[in-house]
Amino acid sequence: MANGNLFDAAARCLACSDPREKFALTRAAAAALADGRLCTDGASPPEPIGPPGRPERPRLVAPRQLAQRGLGTPEGRAALVHAVAHIEFNAINLAWDAVYRFRDMPGDYYRDWVRVADDEARHFSMLSARLAELGHAYGDFDAHDGLWDMATRTADSCLARMALVPRVLEARGLDVTPGMIERLRGAGDESTVAILDVILSEEVAHVAAGSRWFEWCCARAGCDPEATFRDLIETHMRGGLRGPFNVDARLRAGFTPGELDRLAELAA
Repeated sequence: MANGNLFDAAARCLACSDPREKFALTRAAAAALADGRLCTDGASPPEPIGPPGRPERPRLVAPRQLAQRGLGTPEGRAALVHAVAHIEFNAINLAWDAVYRFRDMPGDYYRDWVRVADDEARHFSMLSARLAELGHAYGDFDAHDGLWDMATRTADSCLARMALVPRVLEARGLDVTPGMIERLRGAGDESTVAILDVILSEEVAHVAAGSRWFEWCCARAGCDPEATFRDLIETHMRGGLRGPFNVDARLRAGFTPGELDRLAELAA
């Protein structure tokens, strides 16, 4: 990728609907930023948020419409891998939108979220390869759009985005992935377990980036992080939180004991 503007590169990655091309564009943009070939000057203002680039399939349905499959069959394991792949594909778009949309952040903010986009693209590629081994491809199963819905609701506030996307929706992966690993190991699927082990270890750092920039935004706004997080949760997620929470992983990802206590209360 030649020298250019980071926000323009983010827009291209975000708009791309072909998963393979999105993967390639993301890897190229991340390498260009690391090499100093992308700047943050001279870009046009961000467009209002809309649907991100994604393929026609999977069909997006309400979460309650998703079929529940056990892990005792290859089909059931493929459905689980597909569900995680869909989350990772959404996470590529979420990371790029965090870069594209919020123009008044320090350079380290953009470096963090480009690294996250690069990681998520690699995760998606690993899961896509595993789906192929199981006789399927991304799009073969229905999926839901809850992650992007929250991106739309927080499009006007980096503070709210950092609080509610990485620290609530994506952090849910820290809670549920250990259980998935245990169930897959019980089913003898060590190939998928190896991928999820990588994803789990790297997602701690992604959620930690959300914690770090949420605190930075709170400091800039002159508000208390714990009180602000509580208020945002009660406004946007009341009745939508589910426990139990992976306390160790969340502490490593920047949650405070007070925040975890409040999450436990709201999920009870």
